[in-house]
Amino acid sequence: MKKQLKLPKFRNEDEERDFWAKINLTDYFEPSDFKRVSFPNLKPTSRSISIRLPEYLINRLKERANEIDIPYQSLIKTYLRKALFE
Repeated sequence: MKKQLKLPKFRNEDEERDFWAKINLTDYFEPSDFKRVSFPNLKPTSRSISIRLPEYLINRLKERANEIDIPYQSLIKTYLRKALFE
């Protein structure tokens, strides 16, 4: 640790936001100060969206999902993930 970081008492979030925006944490910490942590219960946030798909496509997705025994929305997410990251 380079020097002690003293946090002031903040009157509101705006004051705290300004403090963190102006401070350079490299003046206070070195890489050896940090420890690896794990958040096993942390789940990625998800958001509902509305998308219009042809009826035949929804039916085919549901059939395919039923064949492999997963919910059809999970199958859609799997297909989207593959398409984006391949």
